[in-house]
Amino acid sequence: MRTLKLKQMLSGAGGVMLLVVSLVLLAGCSSTPTSSDAAIQARNSLNALQQDPNLGSRARQEMAEAEQAVKLAEEPLPESQVELNEHRVYLANQKIKIARAKATANYAEDQRKRLSQERDDARLKARTDEVDRAKRSQADLQEQLAALQAEVTDRGIVLTLGDVLFASGSAQLQPNADANLQRLASFLTEYPDRRVLIEGHTDSTGNAESNQTLSKERADSVRNYLTQRGVASNRLSSSGQGQDQPIANNASSLGRQQNRRVEVIIEN
Repeated sequence: MRTLKLKQMLSGAGGVMLLVVSLVLLAGCSSTPTSSDAAIQARNSLNALQQDPNLGSRARQEMAEAEQAVKLAEEPLPESQVELNEHRVYLANQKIKIARAKATANYAEDQRKRLSQERDDARLKARTDEVDRAKRSQADLQEQLAALQAEVTDRGIVLTLGDVLFASGSAQLQPNADANLQRLASFLTEYPDRRVLIEGHTDSTGNAESNQTLSKERADSVRNYLTQRGVASNRLSSSGQGQDQPIANNASSLGRQQNRRVEVIIEN
């Protein structure tokens, strides 16, 4: 009987002891320090900044300082040190703001430099293209001048049209004149900013007055042909020089043939 009572007493005491130990352990667990919600939010904010494709790599030193501050804020503290925890979280958030501001400024500067470089590249390309066009235009001009058998002089580009354009004593263009004049019209259409002077000349055969009239009429015939082919009339002027400006000796038939001409002077 005494043994049974002793066992019952021990059993009751053990239960009490077990209950006491359990309560102590639970109390210990409930007071274990953990990271605050504010520290977790700071970590999330820093992670978002670090993963931003435009900002994440543009402020390495400031990012590293923010990382250290967040890690410190994440260190668990007991409830008795809640103010220290809040201070650490505040510092972490400030470091994050500084890193974001620095990264944003660096990103803006990089964008400014990129746009400036793109503008410089575009201007360089435009200048290069302009030079290339000028070179092509010059080469094309030389080719066309060769086809026209024109000569570059101080007065401008001079194209001499011989007397084969007209029948003897006539200002009427002959049918075989069309090929040369058509090339001239095409050339003037391609270079619309150039003004043109058309001069008629004769040999010394006949009287000076009739030669003057004939030379002017022949120059006008060429002018009219060009306007009919689309060359603006305000670009063209014509004059008759008669027999006053020979380029060869009128004593020979060959010299007189050379003097019977129409000169087209295209301004440089």
